[in-house]
Amino acid sequence: MTSSFPMSPKVLKGGIVAYQLPELLPTIIVFQYNPDEVTRSLQPRGAASGGRGDANRVNGPPEETLSFAIEIDAADQLERPGENGAALDNGLHPAIAALEGLTYPPLALVAANEVLAIAGSAFVMAEQAPLALLVWGPRRVLPVQVQSLSIKEEAFDQQLNPIRARVDLSLKVLTYRDLDITNPGYWVYMASFTQKEVMGALNTFQDATEIRSLLPI
Repeated sequence: MTSSFPMSPKVLKGGIVAYQLPELLPTIIVFQYNPDEVTRSLQPRGAASGGRGDANRVNGPPEETLSFAIEIDAADQLERPGENGAALDNGLHPAIAALEGLTYPPLALVAANEVLAIAGSAFVMAEQAPLALLVWGPRRVLPVQVQSLSIKEEAFDQQLNPIRARVDLSLKVLTYRDLDITNPGYWVYMASFTQKEVMGALNTFQDATEIRSLLPI
């Protein structure tokens, strides 16, 4: 919804971009309203041996999970039915289907595997969900995998199409340990990793002089 204050700063929209590789034409899911909060959980991966001197050793990057809720409402579109025929006919089904599609393999591949199975073939192609990139501002673009997707449909039109919904998402960040170097998501993660290093080096929010004076080493 456009702000009524013309001098208000433009707020970037978050979203998810999904690629069904090797296709490079993405499905783009723009958040109608940005989530009010994002919960991030990082679980360090400690070294397996656990011997003396290994206390600070890690086995790769931490396992990171992001959780947030997306609000979707068709009210704005339904106020202008002449301009939004798809919303008038389908409500929020297209938006919900796009989100659910993050967890499904492509239908064409499933159908092809079913044909191979009926024909008695021992070879079937791997059914993979799309490569999803969470876009949360220019400094946080991350390859992710949907861990859980909970949809609460809260209102319906006369045809029982959902017109207001809340979607709770839990996303696992995919790292260089999860992705092959030939996967575009690998390089997306490495770019984010580099960005994190740069941001850490800019950490001058507080004066550390007093703490430095107390350091024994």
